[in-house]
Amino acid sequence: MNKLDIKHRDPNEIMKLSRLGSFHQSKLSFLRSFIREFKNWDYKNNLFELDLNGNGSAIYSFSRKDRVYSLVCFSQYIDPDERSDRVIANKWDAAFVLYDGIPSTKDINRLRKNVPKQELGRVSCSELALSRANKSVRVFDHVVEALSQGTQPDKKLLNKVGYLYRTTAVYGSGKFGLADRFRIKDRKEIYGPFRLEMMLVYLVRQFTFDQVNHIAKSKNPKKAVELDLDIARNLGIGNSTGLGMAPFIINHPTLLHNWIYSRETALKEIRSIEKVDQEAFNHFKYCLDKSKAMMESWQTDSQFQNHKINLLKQGLVQFDQFLEKEFSIKDKYPWNNIYIWASNNLQDEALEYIVSMMMEPYDDIINPLINNMSSDEEKYFTIPGHKKISDLRSILEKNYKSFLEIDFNEKINNTNFWFISKNKAEPRIANRYEDFGGDLEQPLAIARDIKQLYEKIILEEQTSSISNFLSKNDEFRHVIRRAFIVEKCPYSEIQDNTIGDSLVPIDMLRLKLSFFGAVKFDPRSDKWLRICMFQGAPLPDDLKNYDDHWVYKN
Repeated sequence: MNKLDIKHRDPNEIMKLSRLGSFHQSKLSFLRSFIREFKNWDYKNNLFELDLNGNGSAIYSFSRKDRVYSLVCFSQYIDPDERSDRVIANKWDAAFVLYDGIPSTKDINRLRKNVPKQELGRVSCSELALSRANKSVRVFDHVVEALSQGTQPDKKLLNKVGYLYRTTAVYGSGKFGLADRFRIKDRKEIYGPFRLEMMLVYLVRQFTFDQVNHIAKSKNPKKAVELDLDIARNLGIGNSTGLGMAPFIINHPTLLHNWIYSRETALKEIRSIEKVDQEAFNHFKYCLDKSKAMMESWQTDSQFQNHKINLLKQGLVQFDQFLEKEFSIKDKYPWNNIYIWASNNLQDEALEYIVSMMMEPYDDIINPLINNMSSDEEKYFTIPGHKKISDLRSILEKNYKSFLEIDFNEKINNTNFWFISKNKAEPRIANRYEDFGGDLEQPLAIARDIKQLYEKIILEEQTSSISNFLSKNDEFRHVIRRAFIVEKCPYSEIQDNTIGDSLVPIDMLRLKLSFFGAVKFDPRSDKWLRICMFQGAPLPDDLKNYDDHWVYKN
C-alpha cells in the first residue's frame, strides 16, 4: 500500500502576513534551542560589584573546554523622567555586552565607558552582542520591598507582568563595532540563529534576580530573604520591540526561507507518520493542556490582540471536542487527520498553534532542522546574468501572482513608505500622501517593485540576457536578485504588499518574535509591542537537569 504523499504547504498561502502573524513559539524557537545547546556548559558568576542601590558591574559566563562567553553588566541610577522604552532614549537602567572570552580589567574599564552609551559608544570585535534594559519599576520595587521585609512578592502581580526588566534593543553582527558574523560563524555551538543574542538575554535574566536579592539585603540585612527559586523560574525578560525589526525579514530572504522551510518540513514529516504511539500523543496533550493554563496569564489592553487570543481559545475548545468525539489515535496518519480537521475548521491563530504543539513529541525530527535555520546569504548574492528575460518572466509569473494583480496607481495600494530615521538610524514607516520624506524611501516595497519589473520585461526581447537588461536598468537589480532567490527558496518572500494601507506592521514583528520564542504578545499600537522571553526557563544552575517542557510551566 502506498504511503500518504504529504506535500510542503503552498508558500502563496503560508507567506501571507495574516498567517505569519499568527505563528507561535515552538520547539524550533531559538531560545529553546539555545538552552538545549548550552545545557551542559559550565555557568559562573565571575564578578558582582554593586553598591547598596544595585548600581555597578557584574560578569557572568558560560564555558566549555577552551571556549568562554561572558556577559558584562553595567547598572546605573537614572532619573524616572529619563526612563523610556522609545528608541530615542539615551539612558537606561542597565546596559550589557556579550564578550568573547574573559574580559581583562582594561577591557572592563573600556566597556564601562562605552556600553552604557549604546549607539553613542563604540565597542570592538572582541564583543559579540550589545543590549540595554529598563526596570518594570512597579514590579521591581515591589519585589525588593517584599524581600527586604522577609516575605516573598505577590505571585499574581509577577505572573501578570512576567519580568523584572525589559530590553529595548539587542544588537549583533557588526553594529557599533561588534564582531562581524564572518568571524564566528563556523563555531558549531552557534550554528543555530541568534544563539548569542539568546545567551545575552538569558544571562541578563539572572542578573535581574541577583540584583533584587542584593538590593533587598542591602536595605534590610537582618530581615531580608532571597527570591524564591520557583518564583524566579517563573519570571523572564520583557522586551519592547518596534519597527526596527520589521524590515529584517524583508532584507534577509534566504534566512526567512530557512526558518519557514524548517517549520514546514517538521510539519510535513509529522503529518507523514502513519502510526502514532500513545506516549507521543500523551506528550502532545500534556503540552497542549499546560499551554492552555499558561494563556490565562496573557494580559493586554490591545483589542487587536485580545481578539486573536479569543480566537485561539475558542479554536482550542473546538479542537478538544474534535479529539473527544471524532479523533482516534488508532487511525492511520493521525497527525495528518488532526491537521486536515484544523485547517478546515479553525482560523489561522488556532491552526498555527496546533502546528507548534504537534512538534513537541519529536526531538528526532526537530533537532536536525535547527542547524539549518541559519543562512550563508552570500551564496545567493550573484545574479545569473546569463539567463534570459523569458526565464525571469516565468519566475515572476509563478512566484508572484498576487503581486502582478495589484494596481499601484490606486492610493490604497501605495499608501506607505519605509525610511530610515535620522536620529537613530532605525526603520520607520510613514504615509506618502500625508508626510514628507518620500524621496528617502527604502527599497522595501517588494510587491510594487516586482510589478514594475514585470511591466518592463514583458516589453523586452525575451531571448535577451539578464546581464544585458541590467546594464540599462540597474534600478531593478535588487528585485531581480530576489526573484532568482525565490526560485530556489520558495518561502523567502512575504506574499503581501508592505506599503498598502491594510498593512499591520506588528504581523511582521510577531513572525520574527515567534521564532525567537516570545510569548505574551502585548501590542501597544500597530507598530510596537511588548513580549516576554525565557519565562519559566530553568535557572543557570538547573540547566544540566532541565525539562524541555519549561515553556509551558508559567
